[in-house]
Amino acid sequence: MSDPQRPRASLRTAVVWDVLEDALDRRVKATGKDSLDVLDTGGGSGNFAVPVARLGHRVTVVDPSPNALFALERRAGEAGVADRVRGVQGDVHGLFDVVERGGYDVVLCHGVLEYVDDPAEGVRNAVEALRPAGALSLLAAGLGGAVLARALAGHFTEARHALTDPAGRWGEGDPVPRRFTVEQLTEVVEAAGVEVGAVHGVRVFADLVPGVLVDTEPGALDALLRLEAAAAELSAFHSVATQLHVLGEKRG
Repeated sequence: MSDPQRPRASLRTAVVWDVLEDALDRRVKATGKDSLDVLDTGGGSGNFAVPVARLGHRVTVVDPSPNALFALERRAGEAGVADRVRGVQGDVHGLFDVVERGGYDVVLCHGVLEYVDDPAEGVRNAVEALRPAGALSLLAAGLGGAVLARALAGHFTEARHALTDPAGRWGEGDPVPRRFTVEQLTEVVEAAGVEVGAVHGVRVFADLVPGVLVDTEPGALDALLRLEAAAAELSAFHSVATQLHVLGEKRG
């Protein structure tokens, strides 16, 4: 049965969360530990860190924003997991100024590569923070989703510009500094020493469906969530996803 109070924001995280929760379970079984050490680079106010901590894991969040870290502390306290969540100010380029190398079972790098000067270095640092066979969860903006969205909005010149722009931007007013294709992301991840296990398209349909339809049509949100989950692993839809999620394991 559809829950009318279920936040539409779940469309943005449902697919990634399901994949991540499964990856955490696999690491628990592989390591024999009940509680994993998890690093969330660019984790902000704890959209993923707090739910991960609720599962019983220890989470360190590295973020450059003091305001985000303050919100993280408050959120973790309200969720009753303040003892398992630690926030430190920093970024992925200076990661080892604030955390140790090889100290984590799982590293999240969500919404970071779009904004850093050197995405390859950012991924290398994230991987260096992992223990052998540790899991990397990488989420970044997809090029195809932006092109499709601009075209459907009637901005055909901007859509074409995004296709040919090296950073995948549709113009000066584009709020996202960089976008990626699946090939670009998997290449940089593999070069950093990670064996790619799965690629998922995130928000394949969600950003294209009118909000009023999802909010008012009975059962529409749950049906859309199921559709997103079904399409996420199909490579045919990766090229039009708003975001791309790569899950991999650090080579021994």
